[in-house]
Amino acid sequence: MPGERLTQQDRRQIAAGLRDGLTYAAIGRRIGRPTSTVTREVMRNGGPGGYRADQAHRASTRHAHRRGTTPLSPSPRSVDLGGRDPRIVNGVAAHSTELFVQTGLPRMMARVLAALVTTDSGSLTSAELVQRLHVSPASASTAVGHLEAIKIIKRERDPHRRAERYVIDEDVWFQAIMASARVDTQIAAVFRSGAQRLGATTPVGARLENMSQFLHRVSDDLVRSAKHWRQVYATQPPAETNHDSTTS
Repeated sequence: MPGERLTQQDRRQIAAGLRDGLTYAAIGRRIGRPTSTVTREVMRNGGPGGYRADQAHRASTRHAHRRGTTPLSPSPRSVDLGGRDPRIVNGVAAHSTELFVQTGLPRMMARVLAALVTTDSGSLTSAELVQRLHVSPASASTAVGHLEAIKIIKRERDPHRRAERYVIDEDVWFQAIMASARVDTQIAAVFRSGAQRLGATTPVGARLENMSQFLHRVSDDLVRSAKHWRQVYATQPPAETNHDSTTS
């Protein structure tokens, strides 16, 4: 079956899997297809929130009839993606989304982050996000608000469009690490307080104290490492950033 075209029944199972909240990998296993096939199918047909099995099947049939007789022309929307094939960009974004979700990020926040990561400018307006993700302005705005609160993205004024742009820059992973470290430090403090209140010499007190020390030490090391490598990669010429850093 891998390599063959998706059937209408395959597409209906994909739609059912999306409604059940399954990942693309899980849906692929259900229908015996690679994850990449499911990802491309969903992203070229409305995305997770807009996928319709019968509509996707009809579109696929029309494309199959036209293929070979009509040369492919670039989609008007590909201009917004640096002239790239939207299917390729959406595939990369969808794969990134799944990985972000696995880290614990809610799906809508993950989709917004992936959309920004896969743009040349690293920024999109609210209208562009809505168009690209096929979601409501309210959904996009809520996700943006949460990402902004944890300092993953920021807002900038677009003087040309008189609109706000949501921006992700080279500091995104540094900011993500710092945000995670702040939470771990807070957890460590709560565990230490709990150990003292429950009795430091009791089994539960000793466990909480050990957890607190572990989180505190790891967070400190992570913050120092992040600050060091942020400085290294912020000052190196682009050509040198591909070198193996483990040799330094």
